[in-house]
Amino acid sequence: MRGTYLQVSPPFFIFMNNFSELRLANALERALHAMKFETPTPVQEKAIPLALTGADLIATAQTGTGKTAAFSLPTADFLIRNPDATALVLAPTRELALQIETVWKDITRFRPDLRSVTIIGGASFSVQCKWLNKNPRFIIATPGRLVDHLQRRTVNLNRVSVLVLDEADRMLDMGFAPQLNQILKVLPKQRQTLLFSATWESALDELSKKYLRNPQRISVGAVSRAAGSVEQTAISTINNKKNDTLLDELNLRKGSVLIFTRTKSRTDRLAKYLNSYGLEVARLHGGRSQSQRNSALAAFKQGTVRILVATDIAARGIDVVDISHVINYDLPQAPEDYIHRIGRTGRAGATGQALSLLTPEDRLQWKDINTLLKKTGSTLPQVRGQAPETAPLTPPAKKHRHGRSRWKNRNPSAMMRQKGA
Repeated sequence: MRGTYLQVSPPFFIFMNNFSELRLANALERALHAMKFETPTPVQEKAIPLALTGADLIATAQTGTGKTAAFSLPTADFLIRNPDATALVLAPTRELALQIETVWKDITRFRPDLRSVTIIGGASFSVQCKWLNKNPRFIIATPGRLVDHLQRRTVNLNRVSVLVLDEADRMLDMGFAPQLNQILKVLPKQRQTLLFSATWESALDELSKKYLRNPQRISVGAVSRAAGSVEQTAISTINNKKNDTLLDELNLRKGSVLIFTRTKSRTDRLAKYLNSYGLEVARLHGGRSQSQRNSALAAFKQGTVRILVATDIAARGIDVVDISHVINYDLPQAPEDYIHRIGRTGRAGATGQALSLLTPEDRLQWKDINTLLKKTGSTLPQVRGQAPETAPLTPPAKKHRHGRSRWKNRNPSAMMRQKGA
């Protein structure tokens, strides 16, 4: 179903300078005015007019560039003009799905009939079934949970006229290819498909050729390029000194801090360690319940806690615009994830700082990250201390000296507890 959309043939491009030029449904224009949205971001400027024509679309742009509104606005406009249609958005993580839900509710505030439902793991299956029975017009889902509903026949996708694949590269990275294929096979063939991605890889070529029809393609900025608003630094250390180094850096920094770790257990251990020094810390990883993840993210957004320790689940899909610092306690496995991680700071016109703690064992990963940064024309991080590629693999551990500066400015009562007093 294409409804009131106009079919176009590549290469047909329309760009806009102001949301008012789009002639969206009145309810959406009122919502944009209430949200004080006037000037579109570059990805919105290019993507929305094309999506409004009904063409399939591939859009690549960095995280934090306004992609959610870029697909939500044309989709909402289509649903208003086509009362029998529904739309489906697939997202890789629960946090991103909930962020999309928030944006959708904002832009449809004057059209309560455009009900949405969010289908994610960790939430009540029966409650989701209850909302699905109310025939929502806009379904937001993570692939795994949507497949569960399909297998139990608790969701009907026969009326889906618009499909959005958000952060498609991340979904493939997380191993969702089988679930995506399973979902896409049951969708109506006559539909519009909008694919948004922060990076592009060969697996996405296969996906797009299989499920998109003559897509328009746009690219905004240098894909996989580190944001210029982020000051990048790195500190050389060794594994048994990483905690001390991190504490020293936290003492020197003001504002909110997002710390990335490699695993769920490492996240828990580091949060416990920081708590022992009197620091208020929230944790975010896939092993926590959905209510725990929501509470942790809400506390961090509201400033109740200054520090959030998380796995790569937070590298994309959390909408916190005023994060001052990102610290890579552990380097990511994929170089592209380094860019996504540090992209959590320096958003919405602000500046930010990104710090990486490097050990000799990180030499290969750090080399790959720098290779990617050079390739994309990004600024390279400044390294303090001996660079990991030149450091010995097993440097001798230095002995602790009584009264050394690592205790400076730390919580006195916590220090007493640490010493067993």
